[in-house]
Amino acid sequence: MTESAVAPDHLDVVIVGAGLSGIGAAYRLQTECPGKSYAVLEARDALGGTWDLFRYPGIRSDSDMFTLGYPFKPWRDAKAIADGPSILRYITETAAEYGIDRHIRYGSKVISADWSSETARWTLSIARRDSAGDTIRTTLTCNFLYACAGYYDYDRGHAPDFPGVDSFDGRVVHPQFWPEDLDYAGKRVVVIGSGATAVTLVPALAEQTEMVTMLQRSPTWISAVPGRDKRADKIRELLPPNLAHRVIRAKNILFGIGFYQYCRRRPESARKLLTGLTTRILKDEKAVAEHFTPTYNPWDQRLCAVPDADFFRVMKKGKAEVVTDHIETFVPEGIRLKSGRVLPADVVITATGLRLLAFGGITPSVDGVPVSLSEQFVWQGAMLTGVPNFAVCIGYTNASWTLRADLTSRLVCKVLRHLDANGYAAVVPRPDGELGPRPLLDLASGYVQRSIAEFPRQGDRRPWKVRQNYLIDSVTTLRTDLSKTLAPLSASAPKPKVGANAR
Repeated sequence: MTESAVAPDHLDVVIVGAGLSGIGAAYRLQTECPGKSYAVLEARDALGGTWDLFRYPGIRSDSDMFTLGYPFKPWRDAKAIADGPSILRYITETAAEYGIDRHIRYGSKVISADWSSETARWTLSIARRDSAGDTIRTTLTCNFLYACAGYYDYDRGHAPDFPGVDSFDGRVVHPQFWPEDLDYAGKRVVVIGSGATAVTLVPALAEQTEMVTMLQRSPTWISAVPGRDKRADKIRELLPPNLAHRVIRAKNILFGIGFYQYCRRRPESARKLLTGLTTRILKDEKAVAEHFTPTYNPWDQRLCAVPDADFFRVMKKGKAEVVTDHIETFVPEGIRLKSGRVLPADVVITATGLRLLAFGGITPSVDGVPVSLSEQFVWQGAMLTGVPNFAVCIGYTNASWTLRADLTSRLVCKVLRHLDANGYAAVVPRPDGELGPRPLLDLASGYVQRSIAEFPRQGDRRPWKVRQNYLIDSVTTLRTDLSKTLAPLSASAPKPKVGANAR
């Protein structure tokens, strides 16, 4: 890596990540703060984030596209639960339609970000590739930094250490890094896992394999949903596109929140409903009790949605099966389970989950001192104590990611206008009194529990509490009085606290 001798650029705002969130953030920025200069830094060579990176068979959304899509760009495709290529096309069209693609700097990975209290600016160290393919280090400064890279580690998946895996004669694949040359036609495939990736892979593989087996340690709540929203189709026939999109979006938001509240308030009733629906499809009470009745309540972990019951339909056809057991060891011919059964396999797919990584791996520093993220609190689900002029995009865990992402981007624009209107160089969230710490993501899922201690925390009261309710957030977030909890800073102001006492 070489250092570039070029003087650093300076921009009003830098957005990190050109995925679904980053493109939406850029739209809001250039619409609500049209005078601001900005760039979108994307580490990869293409936009789309998750929807360009993940290439495994059948990849699709697990939320309907009327809420996962942008409120300002109607979703026009037929399927409400869309496949990955359709979502990528939608994001690409949005970037081109609004000229956002001209602001994206590809192959630009943020290595470090340091805030200067003296100049009230961020200095970003960026690794980028030149035309010859060499990696060079460049520098960029900005007044405000907005991380829209999500909270997953795109370079590493969660990979348990399976005993005996080196003795296996077949091929082991992690879906996050799907190889283009993988031939699974006519072969025996075992998918390890029971989350959204596994239940997506099973029906996508089943039509070409000899047999696909989903091996799970314990059941997950899986619910069949319509792949196409007939009510939405009718609304789109009757109303103009923009109005229809708003009506359908409102309908789906209300249904999603209502069902989530039903599950949380009446868990036993929700259990009976979900198991009853699955039994009606499979017509096998024993299989439902053994493989599709989790010990935890619905929405203690994220619910897996399967459009048009495709996952259950391939089971009924005999093209797929679910096995609930524990792995004892890999053997040359497959996987031996603790029950003694051996699952024969030519290909094993480890759909064992993702790893969390805070804000695209950016650990900010203030005046050269790294910020301990786990000691900070999140304000309005967007900004952090101890870190001036810095925002992060965190979606909902119980609803479409974009619902909160879009609210956060609009809030960032409000903060930027607040800075300009008051002549502030910077602001930093500052609580009035002690906060009771709580995990940022309140889910029992393994991928969350493995890494959540490394993330900032939420508090026990608003605006420090990260609510999972879009209806309340949509009413209150943009009406918040910024002057009450955002402390102004000017250049050469006293340094903000970055440690455990930043309360």
